[in-house]
Amino acid sequence: MERTFTIQGMTCNGCRTGVERDLKIIPGIKNASVSLEKEEAVITMDSEITLEKLQEGIKPKFTIIEKLQQNAFTTMVPTSKWVQLRPLFLIFGYITVASIVMHYDAWNGREAMLDFMGLFYVVFSFFKFLDLRGFVVSFSMYDPLAKRLSVYGWIYPCIELGLGVMFLLRIEIPIALIATLLVLGITTVGVTRSLLSKQEIQCACLGTALKLPMTEATFIENAIMIGMAVFMILS
Repeated sequence: MERTFTIQGMTCNGCRTGVERDLKIIPGIKNASVSLEKEEAVITMDSEITLEKLQEGIKPKFTIIEKLQQNAFTTMVPTSKWVQLRPLFLIFGYITVASIVMHYDAWNGREAMLDFMGLFYVVFSFFKFLDLRGFVVSFSMYDPLAKRLSVYGWIYPCIELGLGVMFLLRIEIPIALIATLLVLGITTVGVTRSLLSKQEIQCACLGTALKLPMTEATFIENAIMIGMAVFMILS
């Protein structure tokens, strides 16, 4: 018999792998397939297993709920990429508008770009600090340096915040631009690898407060910042 469950509390591919492993070793379960993006587990059983037994078999930080126990009148519609990434686009929109408004009376494209980069770093670091531990786990799933050096994941939000302050206060801009190329360049390599391998990984750009899938938008987000840094260095 096959039953479908919702798994709440997963923040990265490591969580997904752990839940799937724990479910498979529960007596009576023939197979279990867990999806991070759908927050779903499809379980094949030899015999009836209670929800309480399944919950006992996985870590306490995860919650398992049978799909049938959710609102029976709700039609499950696949979430489009646009809907999933709407928070990211909204934040980009707000940052862009703020950068333009700050210079509307005496337009200066270079100054607006510096403010955009500063606001970008400050805002994105804020979301990472909301759940620093969760961010570190998700970030280490795809960033090459964070995979090898765990402390890098812990200090990464501080690096972003520091760069944001440097751009907004115009402190050592050449250094901030070079640091942007290095930091985001490393992350972009990891993002590209994840996209090419089609891994189901949660994007950590906005921490774990907003669950965003790793998509082409994540690559574009980094590419925009890297492009701005290159443009200002060359100009």
